[in-house]
Amino acid sequence: MKKQWSLLLVIFFALIVAVFAVLNVEPVEVDYLFGQSQWPLILIVLGSVLIGALMAGFSGMSRIRSLRKENKMLKKELEEERQKPVHSHEELQAKEPVHDDTLPSRTERNHMTE
Repeated sequence: MKKQWSLLLVIFFALIVAVFAVLNVEPVEVDYLFGQSQWPLILIVLGSVLIGALMAGFSGMSRIRSLRKENKMLKKELEEERQKPVHSHEELQAKEPVHDDTLPSRTERNHMTE
């Protein structure tokens, strides 16, 4: 659904740019560092939109590249974690018995509640 909204937004924006460009076909003077020339305004507008779209596309490609790199790193980290041995609950209790003398035992707790 998100792609459909994006497509509609792009079509709407392209329609607005096209109408604006068609309504402004008179030549305008463009100044460069080394001179000046006259161009139809439609070419200036469409060229500017094209340059903006290319810049946005390159920016998006850069973001995608960094996300792919991060994804690859996280997959590698996940695989390393999966390769580590997994201990059962019984094995962990056998290795490191936990005793806390400050807490009452189960039988003592039963007598306390009675």
